[in-house]
Amino acid sequence: MEKMFIMLCCGAGMSSGFLANQARKAAKKKKLDVTIEARSHTDVNSYLSTINILMLGPHYGGELDKWETLCHPYNVPVVVIPQDIYAQLNGDALLDLAIATINK
Repeated sequence: MEKMFIMLCCGAGMSSGFLANQARKAAKKKKLDVTIEARSHTDVNSYLSTINILMLGPHYGGELDKWETLCHPYNVPVVVIPQDIYAQLNGDALLDLAIATINK
């Protein structure tokens, strides 16, 4: 698998930053070449041409259509991070979800 760039999006990039850190640990354990960053929703536009997937915090679930429309021209899939993965800071599950979505 080639290098992946996974972006997590939340209000300020803070809460998803903890989840990104756990996902980086999971990727390292699996020896995957993955960049995982957490950014504020206001920063996402500048990364659309370089990311492989955009993963939204659960609180942005109601804006999924907006993000899909924004990401569509770049062929970037968008998923809402399930609440259980987000709340438990489950980096392994987040990474598995991202890879499965990208490989669809």
